[in-house]
Amino acid sequence: MIHIDRIVAGTIVVTAVKGRLDSSSSPKLEEFLAGAPHEGNILLDFAELTYISSAGLRVVLKATKLVRGAGGTLAVCGLIPQVHEVFDVSGFSTLIPIHPSREAALATMT
Repeated sequence: MIHIDRIVAGTIVVTAVKGRLDSSSSPKLEEFLAGAPHEGNILLDFAELTYISSAGLRVVLKATKLVRGAGGTLAVCGLIPQVHEVFDVSGFSTLIPIHPSREAALATMT
């Protein structure tokens, strides 16, 4: 189960995801991100994300393509070591900007 919050910080939509992002919960994030404006920047705050599966990675990749296609940027922040390892092993850390914290990401993205 996941919990998702959306916060707007200037031109950046911060989406905080809490819990596990797997095949049963990823459709909820996908639907949530589909409703976000893609012409701006999106920051996925994963500080409270405890697990991500390939289904969750697929949602992140799809959102990245949508945002980039509209001229924006998608970044992630706050990855715990286990989730960061999944991003590294899958190659996502070379495709998507990763920031240590929300504050660091917002300072870079504005």
